[in-house]
Parts: sequence; C-alpha cells; structure tokens
Amino acid sequence: MSASIHPVALAVFCGCFLLVTGAGFWAVRWRRSDLASPGLDEWGLAGRKFGTLVTWFLIGGDLYTAYTVIAVPAALFGAGAIGFFAIPYCILSYPIMMLVLPPLWRICHRNGYITLADYVRGRYQSRWLSVAVAVTGILATMPYIALQLIGMREVIAALGIRGEWPLIGAFVILAAYTYSSGLRAPALIAIVKDVMLYIMVLAAVLIIPVRLGGYGHVFAVASSTLAQHSPPASIILRPAQYMSYASLALGSALALMLYPHTITGTLSAGSDRVIRRNAALMPAYNLLLGFIALLGYLAIAAGVHTANTSSAVPLLLTTVFPSWFAGFCLAAIAIGALVPAAIMSIATANLFTRNLYGELLHRSFFSAAMTGGQEAATAKLVSLLIKLGALAFVLLVRAQFAIELQLLGGVWILQVLPAVVGGLFSRFFHGPALLCGWLAGMAAGTAMVGSLGLRSSIYPLHIAGHVYGMYAALPALALNLVVAAMVSLLLKISGRAPAEDLTASVA
Repeated sequence: MSASIHPVALAVFCGCFLLVTGAGFWAVRWRRSDLASPGLDEWGLAGRKFGTLVTWFLIGGDLYTAYTVIAVPAALFGAGAIGFFAIPYCILSYPIMMLVLPPLWRICHRNGYITLADYVRGRYQSRWLSVAVAVTGILATMPYIALQLIGMREVIAALGIRGEWPLIGAFVILAAYTYSSGLRAPALIAIVKDVMLYIMVLAAVLIIPVRLGGYGHVFAVASSTLAQHSPPASIILRPAQYMSYASLALGSALALMLYPHTITGTLSAGSDRVIRRNAALMPAYNLLLGFIALLGYLAIAAGVHTANTSSAVPLLLTTVFPSWFAGFCLAAIAIGALVPAAIMSIATANLFTRNLYGELLHRSFFSAAMTGGQEAATAKLVSLLIKLGALAFVLLVRAQFAIELQLLGGVWILQVLPAVVGGLFSRFFHGPALLCGWLAGMAAGTAMVGSLGLRSSIYPLHIAGHVYGMYAALPALALNLVVAAMVSLLLKISGRAPAEDLTASVA
C-alpha cells in the first residue's frame, strides 16, 4: 500500500469518477420508454433495444471487469504462464456464444423471458429445475460482485487512501444510479470505461517496455524472478500444467455464457443479429486482454515488490507513470468495477424477483403472478440489498475467501449447461432428470473444490496409475450429464412423456 496520498492522481481520479457518476444518473433519460408504467423489461433489460455498438460495449464491459485488469496480471506476476489461460478461454467462448445465444435470444424475446431460469421453466415445465438454475446463478454471481469491490479497494489503496469510507462512498453512488437508471446506466458508462481502458493499456504496453529496456529485457527479468518463487514458476507453460491449463480454459469458456450478467447483456440486445455480430467482434476485447496480462510481467521487470499480487498493477501504474496519468489509469480500473457490479446486481435481482420470490412466494400467498410494476419495484430493492451484501462481505470477510468462492462459483454455474444447451438442441432430456443431474454435479464439484480447502479448482484425478490435474467443473459436468441421461432414459422406458415444451413453437 502506498505510504502517502498522491494528490494529483487523486484529483484526476475523482474528476473521472464524478464524470461517469453524472452519466449514470443521466442514463435514466437515455432511450427512455414511452410506457407509462415500465416493468422489469425496462429496468432490467433496458427495453431490449440495444444495437450492435452499445451491446458490444455492454457485454465487453461486463466480461472484462476491474478484477480482470487486476487478477489476470496478478496471476502472471505470481504464478507465470498458467495465468494466460484467460486468453484461450475467451477465444473458445465466442464461437460457443455464436452458436447458443442467438436461438436463446429468439426464444426469450418471443416469450417475454427475462432470465435463464424463465427459459428453463418454459422449456421443461419444471418449477424446481427453474429454481435450481436461479439459485445457482445467484450463488455464482455474488462473489463476483464482491471481487469488483475488492478490485476497487486495491485501486483506492494505490492512491494512498486508508480506511473503508471511499469504498462505501463508491457503493452508495453505484447503488443510487443503478436503482434509478437500471441497465441503461452501466450500458452508458461501459462506453466511457472501455475508451479509458484502451488508452491505459495501450499506453502501458507501448511506453513502459521502452523505459525498461524492451520486451526482451522484460521477459528475461520475469523468467529469472519467477524461477526464484516458491514453488518455482515460469514464463513458459510446463508439461505438468498442460491438462490443468486446457481444462480450465475449456470449462471457463463453456461457463462464461451461463452467468446471469452475460444473459442479461444478451437479452438486452435488439435482435439475434446483434448477438451474432457481437460474438464476431468480441475478439477485439481478447486482444486487449492479452495486453492486460502482460502488465504482470511488466510489474516484475519494473521492480514492483508486494506480497499481495492483486496490488501489482496499481503499484506499477503509480510507480511508472506521471501522477496525472496514473490517476486516469486507476480511474479506468475503478470505473471498470462499477459497470459489471451494476449489471451483476441487476441480473441477480431479476433472478430473485422472477424465479424465487415471484415463483415460490408471491404465487403461493397471492395466487397470482406479479405485475410488471411490482416486479420492477421488487427488483430495484433486491439489487440494493445484493450490493449491500457484497459490500458487507468485502468489509467483514478476508478478500481471499471471496476469491475462493468465485472459484467455486465457476464450478457451480457450469452445472446448468445441460438444461440450457440440452434444451436448445435436443428433446432427449426430461426436467426431473436434469434436476437429478444438477444435484449430482453440484455435489461432486463442491466436494472436489472443498477437498482442496477452496484454495484451487484444479482437482488431481487418478486415472490408470497417472495423476491429471483437471478443472473440477468438467468431471462434475460429466457426472451431471451421465445422471441426467440415465434418469431420462429410465423415464422414457417407463413410458413417462416429457412435459410440454412451451418454447418449441418459437425455437
């Protein structure tokens, strides 16, 4: 942590932060609906009107977060080449999104579905499978929101500010404009954030290496420094890491499109054509991610020394750049926390309102579905409570625990894949069978990560006398699919017909 406050950097940081705060509150007037009483469609999906450019910024801002800017370079700073797994996993994810998300958008748009759990409910007519998808999405996303606040705290610490009051202030601002503007606020801010982030990263990868003696020197220093770590690390992937690296990339790629915030960004698009264009354009963000990853090696070469790897990038920026530009760069990272945190809180609020409170409690006590106005009002309140819970988690619990839960969240969210993809492209699975598979996958994945003390999601599988390190989500998913297939087959043999598919006529 910085020993003293950087006044110039702090002034620039605050100026940028105030700019996007104003944009967040103004967003309530941006593309406002003509409806007198807008429902959850308007607040939670911005009326499903976003075009290619806005959707590109929104989904990109949603996926490439403040914690991405901090955590990916931190992985290279502390562990070397294994941290590059984020690059191939994003490359793999875009063709998958191109295949899955356009038909999913068509079904959700024509049926008025707002969440992935809505789609599952209509596809399988299974209340409890829908609840399982909603609960999984909320559990997997909550640590993600906390990590954005942790990333912001690292930025604030690099400015030399001690105490938690700045983080609390940022939370209040985030909560206020999300409540008033809904999804329009992060969509508008994402444009500003991405422009700032591109400027920061391009400046870093072009200017810092020149000051350090070129990339050859950077890689040489990183290689020698990582070799002295305990355990030793390397800038080249080692054979023993191949399986864990590949499985982590594949599992993460499959999981990325299933997160509630990804679905929320997708369903806010104006057409399925917009989704296809975005999947084709997203590799531009992957180029940015590759540059971001290199910041970890630049921090090593610049002589940054810290036991907290998450502070490597903020310390690099304040060490190498002039104070005014360091403040600009740190503001870009902090704003990069606001966008995904807002989208994630909206997405989880949509899930809770539609698929937990609305499905289980409101229907049970009032024998009727919620009106659009009731849904919007409830979701706004829930989004505040979700952000408050994330803030309390960050303030009261050690940061490492949030990171550990986020690792587990990636294992959990992949277990809804059979219900989603299986429903889009197959009529084989039954709803009750998928619920049994989900239970098996969740239990197995949690047990594997739990047996490692939540310190890693790479589980050592013993096969034919050999040990293979594999991302725990994949064997859990394999068990999930086997159980779902076996139970579906037994149900077919017993003569039980699958439930009516309400999405079939619009698939």
